[in-house]
Amino acid sequence: MEKWKCSICGYVYDPEQGDESSGIPAGTPFEKLPDNWVCPICGASKDNFEKL
Repeated sequence: MEKWKCSICGYVYDPEQGDESSGIPAGTPFEKLPDNWVCPICGASKDNFEKL
């Protein structure tokens, strides 16, 4: 699974870890995140992320 980086703050979404603070379980690929998911650091939307 690919990691994605926020172009605003540099946070890296790692699907192997998920996003516990948003209730996203480990193993969730970026493409399967809800449309309203935002960066847990700066609040940027998914369209501000780029594939690493």
